[in-house]
Amino acid sequence: MMKKSYILPILLILFFTNCEKVVEIDVPSTTPKLIIDAVFEVYFTETPIRANTIVKLSKSADYFDETIPPVTNATVFLTNLADNSIINFSDANADGNYEPTISFIPAENVTYELTIIHENNTYKGTATRIKSTPLTSVIQGDETLFAGTETEVKVTFTDDATQENYYLFDFSKQLFLTIEDRFFNGSDYNFSYFYDEEDITLPTTVNVKMSGISKEFYTYYRVLIDQSGQNAGGPFETIPSSLLGNMINITDESKFPLGYFHISETDSKPLNLVEKN
Repeated sequence: MMKKSYILPILLILFFTNCEKVVEIDVPSTTPKLIIDAVFEVYFTETPIRANTIVKLSKSADYFDETIPPVTNATVFLTNLADNSIINFSDANADGNYEPTISFIPAENVTYELTIIHENNTYKGTATRIKSTPLTSVIQGDETLFAGTETEVKVTFTDDATQENYYLFDFSKQLFLTIEDRFFNGSDYNFSYFYDEEDITLPTTVNVKMSGISKEFYTYYRVLIDQSGQNAGGPFETIPSSLLGNMINITDESKFPLGYFHISETDSKPLNLVEKN
């Protein structure tokens, strides 16, 4: 009887061993596209005013590729369309980050044209500095959501009543939020943002940024966040191949780039987050 009790387990082991197969899934390789991350930030509340005016260039990669290859051999320049002056950019560190060769703060009410030349293709797009309003306060709150482990940040600002406004909030940790002033135009406005437990390890310091953005960029960014997801290394690193920005390949429209050229007025506030009982 003892010998018979081992027959069934042995047969089952042999059965499942013989049935194992290695399934190989062919993921089609896509033609790499140029990714243009040219979102300029003008810190208009600081004295003196400073600006982040880096143009980041990379190539899209296949689904299972772990690295995003930078583009280091492009020609990049900006044209002030008010006076046709040229600002050249260079990639001094050969890392795909192109910076202006002279000190440069995007002016108000001026349209700029960004030109990128790469592999015999010329890409162009235009942008004008979008106004914003300063942050009134950014503080840590005491509330949580359903899990009870979230960390609350309370944001307050006063909306500009003279125009429709669209905002992009960057809460650090690759976490973004877009809002429009449809229901609070011209009012003091406050809202709460909640970090999930897996987003941050307390205590920590975050830098909360608010940028004024155009309606078109607002729509683009909402789709980008929805399709790329948060915490994905930055939205511009995982742009869906079907999501078109405002940069156009004037050499060959079929070889369209991904990404966007935008100029935002931005305010930022650092915030120390601590454990709350």
